Amino acid sequence: MNCTNQVKALRLKKAWSQEQLAEMTDLSVRTIQRIENGERPGLETLSALAAVFEVSVADLSAAPIEGEAPLDQRISDARHQVEQESHFWRAVLTAVVVCTLLFALNRFTQPGYLWSLWVIAIWGALLLVRGLRLFLFAGAIERWKKTRLQRLLRK
Repeated sequence: MNCTNQVKALRLKKAWSQEQLAEMTDLSVRTIQRIENGERPGLETLSALAAVFEVSVADLSAAPIEGEAPLDQRISDARHQVEQESHFWRAVLTAVVVCTLLFALNRFTQPGYLWSLWVIAIWGALLLVRGLRLFLFAGAIERWKKTRLQRLLRK
């Protein structure tokens, strides 16, 4: 059963009108009508519909394309990536604020010896490594983990 038939069937099973479904999902009535008339919904729309119907996104979506991860897994991975990026940028902001305060404190208390530069350098290096791992090497690390897991499972 494709997505459009699935949405309509679930809506009718619960005896909801298109207007009620639109209100519960925070979508427009027109969007619900388009989905039921065969238009393919986006991931956010599918996620909202799945939450209201209490089913997985994969249950609402059409058959997955061969070679692609299941839709729920892709959504989960994307949410995880956004969460990691959010933590990274919060850490950068924290480092900037704390290092600025430490540098000011250092300049007022011991202007002859700039010990705060050591803190800034170490914290900056740690953030640089974390940023490289998150933004540049994330794909390579995941591929290595997958390959390593497959090798271990073959033994």
